[in-house]
Amino acid sequence: MDVESGPPPPSPSAAAPSPITTRLNSYVAESRIGKRFKLTERDTTFTTELRAGTATFLTMAYILAVNASILTDSGGTCSVSDCIPLCSDPSVSPLDCVTRRDVRLVPPDAACKFNPVNPGYAACLEKTRKDLIVATVAASLIGCAIMGVFANLPLALAPGMGANAYFAYTVVGFHGSGNVPYQSALAAVFIEGLIFLLVSAVGLRAKLAKLVPKTVRISSSAGIGLFLAFIGLQNNQGVGLIGYSASTLVTLGGCPSSARTEVAPVITSANGTISLIPGGAVSNDILCLHGRMENPTFWLG
Repeated sequence: MDVESGPPPPSPSAAAPSPITTRLNSYVAESRIGKRFKLTERDTTFTTELRAGTATFLTMAYILAVNASILTDSGGTCSVSDCIPLCSDPSVSPLDCVTRRDVRLVPPDAACKFNPVNPGYAACLEKTRKDLIVATVAASLIGCAIMGVFANLPLALAPGMGANAYFAYTVVGFHGSGNVPYQSALAAVFIEGLIFLLVSAVGLRAKLAKLVPKTVRISSSAGIGLFLAFIGLQNNQGVGLIGYSASTLVTLGGCPSSARTEVAPVITSANGTISLIPGGAVSNDILCLHGRMENPTFWLG
């Protein structure tokens, strides 16, 4: 859970507020809302809190899209049953395939969840992504409301980064390729939440936090920032500046779509044929075969 606090109030040397702003601040400070949030006691004003809240929201609004995108990579509740039969000839639509005798409909298998993703599975993923956006908004709304109304603290709460990536790519796995089913992983997260609630209620959380060295606490924020930058620079989540490299793991990207290929765990047999390792999955990572930094679309934006 990410916690964001608003910026400090402006210094006394700041420009004097307009008469309208002054009257508004005085009116709100004397109202029930101003007394409830102790604006006068805390030496702040309504407009200062409004600016601080706006800045805090803009600082953490990224989580609405990023959290849903990362959790969608786990596949959610989508399964092979959401895949639709496709024609043996990819150029023929399933509807036309039924009426022709030279082609046939091929029932989906476990590979339909990976690139190229089956249209039915892709539609399920899109619905899951929209549902997760709503869930992220609802969780943030409830957390911020409780923190502001009941705790009366200038803090914003929202789902945090790090645990969602561990959940999606390590626990559940990309499109459900891990060892733990999505539903079981959600149950584990629910139990984890109850444990954290109990730990916080008895005051143990604060004592445990003090055991973490200050350097680790500070570097964790920097690490999360680098992780967000890494996501934003990838091809499948952001601008496409970086791509996969077998030797250095990360290298420059920005290559044209014709020069890209997906990464997958494969095995080469004695006769030279290449096949996907059983249980392996095609990744969304992009490998540039040539033409790095030569994609016109990348330079446009």
